[in-house]
Amino acid sequence: MEKMIRIFDTTLRDGEQSPGCSMNLEEKIVMAKQLEALKVDIIEAGFAIASPGDFRSVKEIARVIKDSAVASLSRTLEKDIWSSYEALKDAVSPRIHTFIATSDIHMKYKLKQTPDEVVESAVAGVKYAKRFISDVEFSCEDATRSRKEFLYRIIRDVIDAGATVINIPDTVGYATPFEMFNLVKDVRENVPNIHKAQISVHCHNDLGLGVANSLYAVLAGADQVECTMNGIGERAGNASLEEIVMALATRRDYYNAITRLDTTQIMKASKLLTSITGVAVQPNKAIVGANAFSHEAGIHQHGMLENRSTYEIMTPESVGLNVSKMVLGKHSGRHAFKDRIVSLGYELSDEEIDAAFKEFKILADKKKQVFDEDIVSIIERDDQNDQEFTLEKFDIVSRKDRPSEATIWVRKQNESMEAVENGDGPVDASFKAVEKIVGKEIELLDYTLHSITEGQDAMGKATVKIKSGEYTYNGKGVSTDVVEASIKAFIDAINRSMKNGKKHEERMTI
Repeated sequence: MEKMIRIFDTTLRDGEQSPGCSMNLEEKIVMAKQLEALKVDIIEAGFAIASPGDFRSVKEIARVIKDSAVASLSRTLEKDIWSSYEALKDAVSPRIHTFIATSDIHMKYKLKQTPDEVVESAVAGVKYAKRFISDVEFSCEDATRSRKEFLYRIIRDVIDAGATVINIPDTVGYATPFEMFNLVKDVRENVPNIHKAQISVHCHNDLGLGVANSLYAVLAGADQVECTMNGIGERAGNASLEEIVMALATRRDYYNAITRLDTTQIMKASKLLTSITGVAVQPNKAIVGANAFSHEAGIHQHGMLENRSTYEIMTPESVGLNVSKMVLGKHSGRHAFKDRIVSLGYELSDEEIDAAFKEFKILADKKKQVFDEDIVSIIERDDQNDQEFTLEKFDIVSRKDRPSEATIWVRKQNESMEAVENGDGPVDASFKAVEKIVGKEIELLDYTLHSITEGQDAMGKATVKIKSGEYTYNGKGVSTDVVEASIKAFIDAINRSMKNGKKHEERMTI
């Protein structure tokens, strides 16, 4: 009989700690709803005690998510656990996830506690959490560098205290697949009450083994895998959700394990995360990379024409790739547009559909063909109503042998402001003009531009990363005009810095 593996997604907590991947409340809620549509079992919404912003994110996600459990991370301190409970108490299926370090190096240098004190703190934390919520997960931070005898002891005691899930993290990505297999196996065989709890693993990717270690843990009997979309996370990232899930789905004969996930939602979740964070996946990324289902070599193409299974071990459709991309044009009506939105998996109000349809008609007049990606870019546009700055218009003079000149008009509330600047190309000149209007020193850290769709009239998507003060912010913009997309992205990043730059959220990890 195949074993059901629970997927614990920590994109919104551990993944968000990846540099450049921070999200605001609205973005976290949108991403959480997509993870719910993907049917992940548990969504770790944040670290409630870390900041007022994290607390609010956990609370709002706990309120809106109905079909997935929602977890909040906490240390074994009562103030952390109480904060998690307060944030989670409206959830349909809440989980408190508490942790403490168990390796000698962490106990000695970080915690400055003896092993006995660590066990005492862990047991007290689990007992306190159990007073409020029945589902309590306990993590042994840096488990793969911990002494096994100590692990057996602390796991046994926290299960006696009421822990329902025991997480064995490879916090620093140190383990090898066989070591991970043996560690899970040894815990199963040497903790007498382990049958009262589920075993989870949380593998980081510092040596590129996050997915392999997770899969070997499944082979050894793990019940739950903790992972992130696109593998985002601190340092080299976490084990990739899409790779783990599709490995289990594609090789059911080998792993004898399945998940409940709707894999056709994987590509949409991946693209949504990229859209929110501005952090793209590399083209050759497994499952969700642009080249994952592309075939260029002649011998491959010949085989594909005869039978797709010659070079594809899974279908594009299985992860949500739509083979037929072009669907609508300028003569399409509102009803057809609404049907396409529904087929893409979005739920919009009549007002939102009206607004999106208006933008679709404007775009359709500019483009010969409108692709699914064009429609998604319209639906997932940022709400500009609460933005401090919005682009009104621009005028560019670009010359080969002289600096380009940009005249930019930006609206702030009811005031229209104008600036003219020269620069090394139209984008540089435009950014300088916007910076002059804003009246703030801004450092551009990164700028990328790529085509969302096909053809000469393709939609261009610009992504920028700026530094304002000591913090960094991402911005994105979409347009058939790449200069306009670039200006919008720069202004979007500035708006984010204005909105979110007042308080830096404390980051903590397991």
